[in-house]
Amino acid sequence: MQLRVLEINDFVNSFKKSGAVLLDARSSGEYEKAHIPGAVSLPLLDNESRAIIGTTYKLQGREAAVLKGFELEGPRFHEKILRAVTLAPEKQVYIYCWRGGMRSNILAWLLQMAGFKVTLLKGGYKTFRHWVIEHYKTPRNYLVLGGKTGSGKTEILHLMKQAGEQIIDLEGLANHKGSTFGALGQLPQHSQEHFENLLGWELSDLNSAKRIWIENESRLIGRNCLPPAFYELQITSPKISVDVGTEVRTQRIICEYANFPVDILIDRTVSVKNRMGPQHSKMAVEYLQVGDFPGWVGKMLEYYDKTYSHSSQQQPNSIDTHVSFRWDDWEMCLQEIIKKANEIAI
Repeated sequence: MQLRVLEINDFVNSFKKSGAVLLDARSSGEYEKAHIPGAVSLPLLDNESRAIIGTTYKLQGREAAVLKGFELEGPRFHEKILRAVTLAPEKQVYIYCWRGGMRSNILAWLLQMAGFKVTLLKGGYKTFRHWVIEHYKTPRNYLVLGGKTGSGKTEILHLMKQAGEQIIDLEGLANHKGSTFGALGQLPQHSQEHFENLLGWELSDLNSAKRIWIENESRLIGRNCLPPAFYELQITSPKISVDVGTEVRTQRIICEYANFPVDILIDRTVSVKNRMGPQHSKMAVEYLQVGDFPGWVGKMLEYYDKTYSHSSQQQPNSIDTHVSFRWDDWEMCLQEIIKKANEIAI
């Protein structure tokens, strides 16, 4: 069976349509750092073997490294075939390694011998990274959804998606809600490289001719940083800001965070005392200690609202339209946001 090798665009498009399994032939360490979204790790070499073979290559050359590779991993080839059968019982797989070289070709040869239909990525993961960077650098018809802390912007984004709009949930990709308390209840954050991979992959699924909604974010979402080119596109794109009443925002924040242990909330509050002001931080902590969550949220919103206003003034968005948003009549408010978006697009 002839091996099929595809350029990055054809590889991604073919994989997304195929329903097949995508295998990462790199070491588990490389995979854990970052990988093509949806890929499953099936390393030709484990971390230890990769280090030994790399040293052999530097000291003795390619041929010696190849022999060492077969010596270390050859006896385990049957395990890799069995694992591949478990992952892809229909025996159709897409494979990549770092450069589209020896590791992916050997794994492809091995699986073809076992009856698999194999497609390789030309240029490997390195080519994919270039593809990702071009996706988030490319100007698109972005619309930024703004609003103060507690407004429910992420929830609004997903309601717009249900209404047929295109969105990118940056906080969802980052596993972080953006604030000092944003990691609570979330999965561990990805590496910066994998966050970028997820962003590029999401963008590749969207129609670039239509508008794409993104949430107004600072450069950092937890420890993940918006790529500079993407951040510049965000802060210069038109923005529609939702105005939600302070009482509603307070109740939403209480519902979201009051179930976490008080000592964790205190620790997070103290972590911003230098920016918030020691006296304000002290008062917020005292509210938490006596279980006064509305008082705590009130002090925190004083800080976050001031920070949001300052940040908004620094962003050179071409348009900043405000829409009053009421959660007790969210359907009508959602239509108003979309109406404003249509007016901006004219």
